[in-house]
Amino acid sequence: MAEGISLIDLQHAGRRNVIAAAVLELDSGVAIVDPGPASTMPVLRSGLREAGIDLNDVRALLATHVHLDHAGACGSLVSENSAIRVYVHERGAPHLVDPSRLIASAARLFGDRMDRLWGKCLPVPKANLHVVTGSERIDPGGRTLEVAYTPGHASHHVSYYDGKCGIAFVGDAAGGRIRNGEIVLPSTPPPDADPDTIMASYQAILAWEPEQLFVTHFGPASGVEAHGAKLRETLTTWAQRVRKSLGEDGDDTDRVERFGAWVGRELRRTLDEESAIAYEHGAPPDLSWYGLARYWRKKG
Repeated sequence: MAEGISLIDLQHAGRRNVIAAAVLELDSGVAIVDPGPASTMPVLRSGLREAGIDLNDVRALLATHVHLDHAGACGSLVSENSAIRVYVHERGAPHLVDPSRLIASAARLFGDRMDRLWGKCLPVPKANLHVVTGSERIDPGGRTLEVAYTPGHASHHVSYYDGKCGIAFVGDAAGGRIRNGEIVLPSTPPPDADPDTIMASYQAILAWEPEQLFVTHFGPASGVEAHGAKLRETLTTWAQRVRKSLGEDGDDTDRVERFGAWVGRELRRTLDEESAIAYEHGAPPDLSWYGLARYWRKKG
């Protein structure tokens, strides 16, 4: 990656190559793009320390969106360093100030795995927020970044672009791709998943003409045009397969199970077991099925 930008593998649930936090050097201190969930705070802290960075050196958190795997640690970090500014889209900001609805929604999906997966999601004081719309430039401390509104995965998703080094920090807007691998998986969880909007957002990212993407799941990805083509191909295949499954026998639990088994088989045609599991954790097929099923049912 470019000078002044580093990656911390947050080793979510003890697995590597699932959640990547990007650390950006500023004139004084650092900014972190998507600091991850509260459950990985010890790993984040350790990674910063190994780089010679103290928590008091963190000046800003840049949240691509407020899902717990990306921004769940924001409140915890601000509680330890009240000088941190948290950049977030205007639609996501209320959920950082009061994460109760976010937590309740996640609890319906993850049940008794909530604490192990995500830890305790603390609120972010409103005074610490820097709200963006996705049409501005920001400067968290000597590094100018452009912001684009990139919904489709989530209605409050934004991406950040550092024109000086040519890297776009895209969260989940470009799907999941583990360490520049050959496979790109969509990420379409409920309630906002929309395939057409995902690809429109990718065009907004391409408009920056980035040399590289930084994908939260997981890491740097080059070949930006090819990445988009792979995303479109897989997203189209998944969307049509989910649409067809809605007419199949059984209930949604059965359909999700069949879809997940199919994705698992497809991944293991070309990946080793460890890599396949990393992809499944970064872009869970069950959540993508539910998101795409909701999309089709709303369309009628």
